Amino acid sequence: MAQAKALCGVKKNGFKLPTKQFEPINKEDLPESFDSRTQWGSICPSVSEVRDQSACGSCWAFGAAEAMTDRVCIQSNGAQQTHISAQDINSCCDSCGFGCGGGDPGSAWNYWATTGVVDGGNWTATGKDGTCAPYSLAPCEHHIPKNHYNPCPQNEYPTPACPTKCNNGKNFQSSKVVGASAYNIDSNPDDIMQEIMTNGPVEVAFTVYEDFLTYKSGVYQYQSGDELGGHAVKMLGWGVWTDGTTPYWIIANSWNEDWGDGGYFLILRGQDECGIEDDVCAGMAH
Repeated sequence: MAQAKALCGVKKNGFKLPTKQFEPINKEDLPESFDSRTQWGSICPSVSEVRDQSACGSCWAFGAAEAMTDRVCIQSNGAQQTHISAQDINSCCDSCGFGCGGGDPGSAWNYWATTGVVDGGNWTATGKDGTCAPYSLAPCEHHIPKNHYNPCPQNEYPTPACPTKCNNGKNFQSSKVVGASAYNIDSNPDDIMQEIMTNGPVEVAFTVYEDFLTYKSGVYQYQSGDELGGHAVKMLGWGVWTDGTTPYWIIANSWNEDWGDGGYFLILRGQDECGIEDDVCAGMAH
């Protein structure tokens, strides 16, 4: 449980993004189901990517980097394929929090809109992948025995040093991608759906309980176990379960593709399950 608690790295710091105001929308204008992977996956492969935060409480940076990456691509109609660096956000944003010790999702989006974030991919054995600042912590198996990766260590890794030079030889400062805006979305599910459908995936935070760790399939609802902490993830769509009555959100976790349902999970929609609709962050790309 200690390892799982360390991964739940949402640490609110009192910073508040402005709340986006939505025009009222007719429920009939919202489809029963929507999946960003189906909508944009052909032009933006990042929408279908599952990352791995490793043994580090950097979920707050990962959820942000994943949604930012998708939005840069989606809002440029596929022209900009920049892979936003979770390493930059996690290690360089001092105002966001404590790196692997946890941080604030809203502050991560503010960092993107004010300072900018360089490009950076997932971990590679060589540490180089052609991007400026790829993630320097190796993938590991989270809570489940599989054969792809080594088990995550019991102790959390220290926060990697903030990169100041690009691995690919490019200028660090000119590699920064600066967001046009950053904002919160109110906890109204219709507003969240409208935002995803119009502008792309968002970052959300929720409370993790012990029974979430062993999720495999279906629509997650809290049943049992102790509270472990706050976790940030990428929300990319919604739908209704095969029973025809249970609405859900589609979420990409950052515990690699071996966890859950290929790295994804579904969670009950419309009842603020585990606070999933409480803290929704997003922003617009240039």
